[in-house]
Amino acid sequence: MSDRIPQVSQYGSVDPAPPSQIGNIEMWKTSLIDDNIPMFQRMRNLFSLRNDGSDESCLALCYGFKSNSALLRHELAYVLGQMQNPVALPHLVERLSDNDEHVMVRHEAAEAMGAIGDLSIRKVLEEFCNDKNPEVSESCEVALDLLAWCNSEEWDKVKW
Repeated sequence: MSDRIPQVSQYGSVDPAPPSQIGNIEMWKTSLIDDNIPMFQRMRNLFSLRNDGSDESCLALCYGFKSNSALLRHELAYVLGQMQNPVALPHLVERLSDNDEHVMVRHEAAEAMGAIGDLSIRKVLEEFCNDKNPEVSESCEVALDLLAWCNSEEWDKVKW
């Protein structure tokens, strides 16, 4: 039996796959949409991009939204929220706004937008508080509350 156990990442999470130790941003990026690569390896590459933390790696993760896998797109949105990089916002707004997107991805995109903490997306989140899918509308409410909490002036205006 192996002594390997999942480790806590620099983001405080225990990830479903350890980051890959081999490769580079371009290789990891293109692997995200390659259905011939096992999901575990694609996840490893996803976490390598997240851990890199650069704008380039953030945009490489956004490229992964072209993947056929809703699970992978959901995980992409989650790690973009962890990274808290505003360059991801237009891509997250696109995922949230796409009514044909899997509800799991739309929910995670909304929460990631809240985690990024940029008030510029408040109106988008407000719009989707009325979404027909409760997973989406409730996630937008949570994201708006997080935005308000991050900005104490807004937090004081929250009506419970």
